[in-house]
Amino acid sequence: MPAPPSDRARLPIAVYVLGLSVFALGTSEFMLSGILQPLARDLGVSIPQAGLLVSAFAIGMVVGAPVLAAATLRLPRRTTLIALLAVFGLGQVAGALAPSYGILFASRVASALACAGFWAVGAAVAVSLVPVTARARAMAVMVGGLSIANIAGVPAGALLGQHAGWRAAFWAVAVLAAIGLVGVVALVPRTAVPTGDDRPQLRRELTIYKDKQVWLALIATAMNGAAVFALFSYLSPLLTDTAGLAESWVPTVLALFGVGALIGTFIGGRIADAHLFGTLFGGISASTVVLAVLALTAHSPFAAVALSLMLGVTAFTTAPALNARMFNVANAAPTLAGATTTAAFNIGNTLGPWLGGLAIGAHWGYPSVAWTGAALAAVAVVTTGLAYRLHRSTSRSRLVAGSPKTAPPLPETVEQR
Repeated sequence: MPAPPSDRARLPIAVYVLGLSVFALGTSEFMLSGILQPLARDLGVSIPQAGLLVSAFAIGMVVGAPVLAAATLRLPRRTTLIALLAVFGLGQVAGALAPSYGILFASRVASALACAGFWAVGAAVAVSLVPVTARARAMAVMVGGLSIANIAGVPAGALLGQHAGWRAAFWAVAVLAAIGLVGVVALVPRTAVPTGDDRPQLRRELTIYKDKQVWLALIATAMNGAAVFALFSYLSPLLTDTAGLAESWVPTVLALFGVGALIGTFIGGRIADAHLFGTLFGGISASTVVLAVLALTAHSPFAAVALSLMLGVTAFTTAPALNARMFNVANAAPTLAGATTTAAFNIGNTLGPWLGGLAIGAHWGYPSVAWTGAALAAVAVVTTGLAYRLHRSTSRSRLVAGSPKTAPPLPETVEQR
């Protein structure tokens, strides 16, 4: 059957501009995994303490997404995006100049607040520019910015950290933020503040949190993110101390993870609109298996490298589906839906490094972070199963409630597949 015209239509250029901006945000968020060791040595802190800088960024994202989404609900979205991206860039400059661990920690939180607001508002803008049947495609472009950040930005940051000092990586991200800012100013369309009945109301948007499906989607998203970041935050020492690779290999493996992430994002963006729950089950279950196998084979350099690539594929296949799922169940509150997804991802990004650090601190070795990730991914699989069961039961209830004499059966939606 040919695809509907809306499915074949090209996405607006503004969606790609937002994805380009996310490249800068993603590079900052993920690059610490490649400069963890030189940063820890320079600041005189342990690897788990340095890993908490990943959690610091995630904490800022968790707090910033809903707070800034609510605070800017009635502001022009383009103006909000410009302001937040400018603040993010200044945060990178502050990080590059930070004289101590404490100040660097604070700069990471401040940068994350701006990053969170940009993600929440940017996701709402991207979704508003496309039909409902292209939501996962639009979100795949934004998530693709993260994937490309892993392919190019994170390895480049690791190389800078090894050869020019970790502060050079922060300066590079500041330049990327400036480029993204120019793109948003030039190419993202102006939007008028809605008035009358269309005017956003925080009280009305907050009602989405009464829905069980919103909470199940939040938990699944958080657990999936935690599973990936429990490992990814400590991938560099796992590769060098456990698998026995030279530190010079780290940028290459990070790039391979990014290649896998880009492949996964492409796959997820293509299939998630039509097979949302299938994409979620398949991707998260595959991540569980990959993490468990990595825990068992972490001492093998070949296995560590190959499974890092595979984890990128499986983890990012689910990302467009997780985003689209939240917008589907919280359709009445698009701004808070974007904020909730951002917060959920970063609850996981906070929880994963923290639990991974606890496992390392308990002297269980670096492979323990892969076991931690596998356990967290398994929780996400169970939560997705509960969401699917609730979705099916609600759909059947609606069908039973309608009289066959007066109403035709409801068509199968993409979420039911």
